[in-house]
Amino acid sequence: MNSSNNSILDHPAISGRYLFPQSRHVGDPFVVEVEGAELACYHDRIDPEKLTVVFFHGNGEAVADYVPEISDRFAELGLNSLFIEYREYGGSTGRAQLVAMLGDGEAVMAAAGVAPEKAIAFGRSIGSLYAIELVSRQPKIAGLILESGIADPAERFLNYADLTAEGMTESEVVAATKLHFHHKRKLSGYTNPLLVMHTENDGLVDISHAERNYKWAGSRQKRLLRLPTGTHNTILSKNAREYFAAVDQLARQASARRE
Repeated sequence: MNSSNNSILDHPAISGRYLFPQSRHVGDPFVVEVEGAELACYHDRIDPEKLTVVFFHGNGEAVADYVPEISDRFAELGLNSLFIEYREYGGSTGRAQLVAMLGDGEAVMAAAGVAPEKAIAFGRSIGSLYAIELVSRQPKIAGLILESGIADPAERFLNYADLTAEGMTESEVVAATKLHFHHKRKLSGYTNPLLVMHTENDGLVDISHAERNYKWAGSRQKRLLRLPTGTHNTILSKNAREYFAAVDQLARQASARRE
């Protein structure tokens, strides 16, 4: 599904300055065709009866950065994993565009045969935009994890955008962001378990973003894990034990709701 509708957010002055396609790619990708692109994703299925983590990475990362180390860690927790590659990233074709990619996670899930009730959406940094979109489209998804996530995408877009060269205005960007990335509305409709993880010292995406996403969520079981060490890009390496323990707890909550 392509939901772009020629959004100004997909213009090179915005998407082209906020998305940073990386060439690193996995050797044996799970390739999925979407409108306008082929996505070179990665699917590790250890047990079809277990939950699957549907993972969206950051804007300067690639699926290859998480395979096999992180997929193996998920497997140790008894979780399958499905890493979504963005357009133009890794081995994917197409153009990296913020709005055009909104339906890609749902398409990859369907291609992989992962039912919403057996999925955990996981979004890191900009990946939070697509994880939140996925649960808004599929509210029966068993669990949602937001790591170093973003509450106000317009703030981030405007930090990078080159509006003057294209005659765009900040108000137009804010309006388009509210139309496509209205996190307060999307999260309020999600009621299954939620884990929000963020470091106190994230100098790129302030922890206030985590606080807002947590507050907005309609989840009946939700947790905000504030980590005192690490930064935006070292949250996992500096807090691996607490990080994966929290993921395991969320997965157990999600599994318990299925039984």
